[in-house]
Amino acid sequence: QVRLVESGGGLVQPGGSLRLSCAASGSIFSINSMAWYRQTPGKERELVADISSGGSTNYAEFVKGRFTISRDDAKNMVSLQMNSLKPEDTAVYYCNMRIYLTSYYLQTYWGQGTQVTVSS
Repeated sequence: QVRLVESGGGLVQPGGSLRLSCAASGSIFSINSMAWYRQTPGKERELVADISSGGSTNYAEFVKGRFTISRDDAKNMVSLQMNSLKPEDTAVYYCNMRIYLTSYYLQTYWGQGTQVTVSS
């Protein structure tokens, strides 16, 4: 059984910073891609950033230059450093990992979500 646990959400003023982290635990062979998504009420979940097993990163246009995704494979962890936060960044943020349970069996997992609120 694999579980993803997120931490780091909260309330921050516009222009502030937050760091989200997500750690995977359980019977893991290796982790392929890691990503962060976000969702607001009435809207579809959208990709914020992802990082490949090789370290290549991809960012949504609306966070480029402000957010940085990183991974620590020794800890099975992905982080999202969020700077220059705007009210429109308010959302529930979800981590996502594509995990090999064996050398050939790949599954996708989601965290439980963490609320980020940007408000003065």
